[in-house]
Amino acid sequence: MLTKENLPPPATTRWVSRRKAQVVAAVKGGLLTPNEPCARYQMSSGELETWQRLFDRAGMPALRATRMQYYREHFPE
Repeated sequence: MLTKENLPPPATTRWVSRRKAQVVAAVKGGLLTPNEPCARYQMSSGELETWQRLFDRAGMPALRATRMQYYREHFPE
């Protein structure tokens, strides 16, 4: 079960796909508002929206840093 306590810590600097997926799931499940991850992790709303869009279209593999460009090109807005 996802809780605020087991989300990535606010000082996270290495964003692996699993951590990105946890944040996306927390927003989708109502645990966090869309603004909370932006403030907590000092990220833009655009970055969070990109994670959400890629995850919705292709799942966790799309959140891998080495594959994000591929998925952006093949799963446009």
